[in-house]
Amino acid sequence: MARSQKLNAKRRIKFMHLGKAGQQVFLAGDFNDWSTDKKPMLDKKCTGEFVATCVLAVGAYQYKFFVDGLWVLDHKNPNFAVNEFGSHNSVLEVR
Repeated sequence: MARSQKLNAKRRIKFMHLGKAGQQVFLAGDFNDWSTDKKPMLDKKCTGEFVATCVLAVGAYQYKFFVDGLWVLDHKNPNFAVNEFGSHNSVLEVR
């Protein structure tokens, strides 16, 4: 496989948020224009483990979870950046 094909490859990335059963959780980031309603995270077992999968190209992405109307960092991800509002976004590096 040519190097350019590897750089353009996309990866399936699983995001997980541990919350409470019954919450409404969405994944928002620069990969979906920070939409708070386009990427719902599902709690299929009703245990508070919300999951969403995205297919992303190689690169760095900023994101947060939108939980019951509030922005929440991914506490399992130690990588973050200061955003334009003076708070933080989680940062994911897809390789």
